[in-house]
Formats: sequence, structure tokens, C-alpha cells
Amino acid sequence: MNSSLQKLSDNTLELTITIPWADVAKQYQTSVDEAAANTELSGFRKGKAPRDLVEKNLDKTKVYEEVLKVLIPKVYNEAVTEKKIKPIISPKVELKEANENKDWVIRILTCEKPDVTLGDYKKAIGDLKAGMSAKIWKPGDKQEEKPQTTKPTLDELLMALYGTVTISLPSLLIEHEVNRLLSELIDQTKKLGLSVEQYLASTKRTADSVRHEYEEQAKRTLTLEFALETIADKDGVLISDDEIDTVINTAKTDEEKKALANQRYYLASILRRQKTLDMLASL
Repeated sequence: MNSSLQKLSDNTLELTITIPWADVAKQYQTSVDEAAANTELSGFRKGKAPRDLVEKNLDKTKVYEEVLKVLIPKVYNEAVTEKKIKPIISPKVELKEANENKDWVIRILTCEKPDVTLGDYKKAIGDLKAGMSAKIWKPGDKQEEKPQTTKPTLDELLMALYGTVTISLPSLLIEHEVNRLLSELIDQTKKLGLSVEQYLASTKRTADSVRHEYEEQAKRTLTLEFALETIADKDGVLISDDEIDTVINTAKTDEEKKALANQRYYLASILRRQKTLDMLASL
């Protein structure tokens, strides 16, 4: 296997991997052997039909699909190790060349965690709070004019932070998040007993406007997630095992507790993010 790595203008990583035909052919034969062991042909018991007869009855395209299912994860992992990259999403794979008796070429797109430049977010949050201060109440003013203690909402806090962050998000990462949001939309409309088209018509939106809306939402969400993680790293925000166990122990059933226990890393990331937000709110 040979591989090359190129960083595209939007920080997407492009891996081009060449798989020697000998490796493809070897895996093809293995896939045929596995099919032969599980094939039933008239006049033969399962797995006892002659191999050449089984191969004649196989759909070559489907066999090669099985070959790719085995080879792609293998060569991708090898390339990631060789190039010393740390992908954060599932790769997008494209088969560029796949002819018999010739080396195969695949193109894989992925991305790493983008660099984040934090602006003066503490000042931005301070300015937000200062701007929310009510006028000073003096004895003799009407009772209803007495100011109420006002704190910024979570959305206001996040938007203050968002305005100070500089980041270059790979388009692949944005696309990944948009597709997740679209998948959620499809699930929600199904629960309502509507098609996506009916839902869009009822909300007076189009597929293009929803995608644009989701792209903007994805940019904000991803920017804030990476910014909060960067702040947590910078300020040493940590989550202890006891904090994770406390959340797991809130489960009402053993099944829920087991499910939470299997997601300790995910729980830790959520708790760390919340602790970071609490720290920002206290500035």
C-alpha cells in the first residue's frame, strides 16, 4: 500500500491510497472461499459444491464490494498511522480506480480538530453583563422601578463567546453536522406522521433554505464546541471519576445505569463542557 496526504484549502485532509492488485486479488479469493463455504447449490450439500462452480454463480460486483469492506478500513488505518494524523470524524471514501489486474486507487477525505484562536472572551462576557445592569434605584423612586438582578442567559453567554473566536472549519466537518441535523429532521417528521415535503410546506420553508439554516447552525455549534474545549484545556478544567459516577448513579434502572456506564467518555465531555460554561458565567 502506498499513500499520500494533502491538506486542502479548508483544512480538509485528502488521503490518496493505492492498493496493489495482488492484495485485491488475494482478498477476492478469500471472499470467494467464504462464499463457497456458505453456498448451497442444487445437488450439493451446503459448502460442498466445487469452488469453480460456486465462483461461476457469484456476482463479481458483490464479491468486490465485500473485498472493499475488508480492505478499506485496513488501508485507511495504516495510512492514518503512517501519516500521524488524528481524524475526528468518519472518513468519506471514493473509489477512483478499480480495474482488474491493475492497482486500485481510493480517495479518502477526513479532518482533524481545527485550530482555535480565542479572542478576549472574558472582556466580551464582562461587557455583556455590564450592559445588562439596570439603572441604580434610589429611595423615593417608584417601587416598580427597583432594578431586578439580571444574569445573561446561556444563549447570550454563548453568543458573546462566539463573537470572539476565530476558527477555520473544514467543509467536510460542517457537512457531517448538517447531515446529522437533517437526519434528526427526518426522524421528527416521521414521528409527526408527515413527510419532509409536508413539514417544509407547513413551515413555509424550502429544502435549500433549511440546508442553509442548518449550515449556519452547524458553524455556530462546532465553533462553540471547539472554543469551550480550548478554554477547558487552557484553564485546566477536569472531570473526576466521582463526578461521572454521581451522574451514573442517578439512573432509575439497572439498564439505564449500564447504558450510562458504557458512555463514560461522552458523559465526561458533557460534564466538562458544563463546568466550563459555569466558569464563564461566574466571570
